[in-house]
Amino acid sequence: MENFEKLLAIVRRKAVYDRNNPWYKGPESYLHGLKDEVDEVIEEIPRQRGAYLEDELGDLLWNSLNAVIALEKAHGITLESVLARACRKFESRLSGIEAGRSWQEIKEEQKQALAREHAAGANR
Repeated sequence: MENFEKLLAIVRRKAVYDRNNPWYKGPESYLHGLKDEVDEVIEEIPRQRGAYLEDELGDLLWNSLNAVIALEKAHGITLESVLARACRKFESRLSGIEAGRSWQEIKEEQKQALAREHAAGANR
């Protein structure tokens, strides 16, 4: 995870730089880039060029992290809260399917729990 921490530090430095540039349109700047990067990863897979695939996956991770950091400022979330929520969500899903439950049933329960959390005003 050392490299993740290094990349995150670079992303945080870049966030300061980006906010002061006229091209910056908020988190959407990176979200549009994510769509393009997903297409590039998909295009690279059948070519079976490991270095290029790693490069494109790195671009996808870069834009994802930039989007989260931009959303921290705009919507009051934190990278840590996003990671914690993702861990809870996917641990629950995986544990559920390992126990024989259906993916759809688990997802529906999670949607309902999220709606209750939102309605209660917990978090955003």
